[in-house]
Amino acid sequence: MSGASLVPRERSGFAVRGVLDFATVAPLLAEGERLLRGPGPVEIDLAGVTSANSAGLALLLEWLDLARRRQLRLHFRNLPESLVRLAELTNLGDLLPVARG
Repeated sequence: MSGASLVPRERSGFAVRGVLDFATVAPLLAEGERLLRGPGPVEIDLAGVTSANSAGLALLLEWLDLARRRQLRLHFRNLPESLVRLAELTNLGDLLPVARG
């Protein structure tokens, strides 16, 4: 069975670990809603994601929408290649604020 977790980091950010798929994103969405209440900007590091599909991309877009509604700046770091390819394939790549460097 696959799992995923959202772990708070030291400076206004979070790390996602595990598999982002249809079985794991619902709990992460709820947890993200709770964690995206503080001041921004917020960075979500995806270096620990071992596998992701379209459900993972949908999760990132939901978090992004939530942050915008709460007027928080949100960006992602270390997107897995599978999410980058999926975002490009669906013409959603420009919507994802990806931190460089």
